[in-house]
Amino acid sequence: MVEENKVNEWYSISELANLFGITPRTIRYYEEVGLLSSRKRESETQQRYYDKRARGRLKLILRGKRFGFSLNEIREILDLYDVDPTEKEQLKKTLAYGEEKIKEIDEMIHELSVIKEEMVELFDRFKNKLQDLEKEDD
Repeated sequence: MVEENKVNEWYSISELANLFGITPRTIRYYEEVGLLSSRKRESETQQRYYDKRARGRLKLILRGKRFGFSLNEIREILDLYDVDPTEKEQLKKTLAYGEEKIKEIDEMIHELSVIKEEMVELFDRFKNKLQDLEKEDD
């Protein structure tokens, strides 16, 4: 990973990608769908540069994706910060979406437990049947 650029707080797309262990294409996609924005530095080439705010947004986007939020949910949460700098509305929306995700995870855990029980039961039955068949061969 690249060390943080603390001198000027600007990151090239490759620096930002390396910092988070993602591809530049991922960053471009988030920019295309309006989750991130870049700037072109006047004194330099047409290369995209990202500021500290974009870096923070990317961190939140990736965390949201890891927690199972959709890009639309993430956009809604991030956009609330621009409307309400107190963060109250953003926190309320994050908590509401978070509660939904926790319920979904609980349901998935339950479903996986049921599937595991069924598999263990079948495994035991098959194992016993195989043992019986092997006894018959003796």
